Amino acid sequence: MKFFYTFLFSILTIVSHATQIKEGLSKKHELTQEDLDSFFDTLIPSQIEEAHIAGAVIAVVKDGALLFTKGYGFADVAKKAPISPEQTLFRTGSISKLFVWTAVMQLVEQGKLELDRNINDYLDFKVPNTFDKPITLSDIMTHRSGFEESFKDLMVKSPEDLYPLSQYLPSHLPNRIFPPGLVPAYSNYATTLAAYIVERISKQNFYDYIEEHIFKPLTMSDSTFLQPLPEAFKASNGYLLASDDSKPFELLQVGPAGALSTSAIDMSRFMIMHLQKGRFGNAEILKPETIQQMHKRQAGWPSSMNAMCLGFYEQSRNGHRIIGHEGNTSLFRSNIFLIIGANTGLFISYNSAGKFTLDPREVLFDKFMNRYFPDKSMILEPFEETSNIQDVVGSYEPSRRSETTFLRLFKLFQELKVAANLQDNILSVSGLTGLKGSPLHFREIAPMVFQEIDGKAKIAFSTDYNGKKTAHITYDTFYPTVVFQQIPNLLDKQIFNYSVLGFSLIIVLLTLLTWPIVVWVRKHYNITSQPKEKGLRKISYLVCLCIAGYVIGMFVFASQLTDFSMLSKRSDLALRVLQGIALTAILGSLTFSYNCFISWNNQKKEFFGKIWNTLLACAFMGFSWFLFHWNLIDFWLRY
Repeated sequence: MKFFYTFLFSILTIVSHATQIKEGLSKKHELTQEDLDSFFDTLIPSQIEEAHIAGAVIAVVKDGALLFTKGYGFADVAKKAPISPEQTLFRTGSISKLFVWTAVMQLVEQGKLELDRNINDYLDFKVPNTFDKPITLSDIMTHRSGFEESFKDLMVKSPEDLYPLSQYLPSHLPNRIFPPGLVPAYSNYATTLAAYIVERISKQNFYDYIEEHIFKPLTMSDSTFLQPLPEAFKASNGYLLASDDSKPFELLQVGPAGALSTSAIDMSRFMIMHLQKGRFGNAEILKPETIQQMHKRQAGWPSSMNAMCLGFYEQSRNGHRIIGHEGNTSLFRSNIFLIIGANTGLFISYNSAGKFTLDPREVLFDKFMNRYFPDKSMILEPFEETSNIQDVVGSYEPSRRSETTFLRLFKLFQELKVAANLQDNILSVSGLTGLKGSPLHFREIAPMVFQEIDGKAKIAFSTDYNGKKTAHITYDTFYPTVVFQQIPNLLDKQIFNYSVLGFSLIIVLLTLLTWPIVVWVRKHYNITSQPKEKGLRKISYLVCLCIAGYVIGMFVFASQLTDFSMLSKRSDLALRVLQGIALTAILGSLTFSYNCFISWNNQKKEFFGKIWNTLLACAFMGFSWFLFHWNLIDFWLRY
């Protein structure tokens, strides 16, 4: 599950592995237990040390059987407790969603659910009809429900704060910003909505349903969605860094979307079931045709790019088709990869957020593929009849975003900029950077499809339902659950907002820094002012102090977001105080700006004073505009 923010500020800073795209990239090794043991015993301990990770667990399956599994490092650093692949539970984050989709498809098989039916037919509350087309389960499974991003109460501090799904979902319903079925935009809320539909239609608590219909048939006895974890289970601690103290067990309100705790052995059984057409031993979880339907690429993505399946991400490495899912909590990093054509699966999980430049999961899987499934693709020649690449130049924002809450601000920090060298027909994209921080460069290989020069990243451009250029990116942790849409409005672009905010804060800072000097000069030289001028000066200082206080308060608030349970009712008072400070600044700005305008008719006022007051008024109004434009003044506390 993408929490981020670890995920909020850094999800778009991806680093190139500089993987060469040529035939025979490396000599193929036989996929055997002995070779895997040698390979992982060399790689994972070095990752643990370099990335400050406490421990990891891995499982590899092939042809319906467990081929390799092993734990590395510690489940509890202080006690030096080792990791058992059989019994040590790891939090798998959004890999949990695959169990939701498996449950949905079980009910589809039974004729109790229809993928293309209005979800309102299954709910006891109504999702507003914002658009003509209703949301369907198919839309949700491909992350095209159209909901905006929401975070409030996604994680909570204590078990008492966990609501039943029947209470949480109606009270935290996010707004719809896209027509369903058209724009990929990852949604934890929508997944939890699908789990609630399973709960209602099956007439079982969702977690009981998973236990009875998936865990038990697969003999996944060391797996649970329960929070907090029952004492019978042995869980790994979670760490930010291995050198830190362990952190408390994370409590997720959207449990179906990210609360699964499981062992590597149990995950191997789930992988085997999906690779063996729905069967594990004598148990049939899904029919072969249902598995084929789930694993099938869905329509709506460029043919040259990875797409969504029904719940799975499509990926590609070395010419092989892979489906899988990533999973993140604040502390754990996990991934599952199914190499369909090779009947092989890999599960990896780390019990620490770690500190790294290259995501260890992606490094591990790249090395795994290069060793056992070397590149079989051919060098891609440049496209001779090049498109007008000037059409795609500009700024782009992620589809996974908020538009109606203060979380809208975060998209400002996630902007991608596409630039073009028209002479050589080469694109560069900020946000996709190499090891030295320079943008990656792309050459056109098909109409509006670009591949990284001497690399593997790809970008395809299309036009969406609104006429906006849309960038689809295939590159490591860029999955088909999000696209980037061109920003047509200057008011939403980084360069404009940074300019307005930068100007405003510089003027405010200079005013505050010179304040004591002005007071001393006036006192020392016995300079008197008219009462109106004194009042104007006091208002300006009040507004400056409010702006400074607001900015400092927002930085302090943002610094606490490594604990995502802060994005809950725990922060309501702090947000209200910040909004109160901001409103005071806005009211003061309006008063000051009006009086500043009037003061230009005052012949006694020195010219420099008029100029500075005008600059101050512009700074105040610019800051006020910024607050309103990014929904930072919001009378609702739903986000």
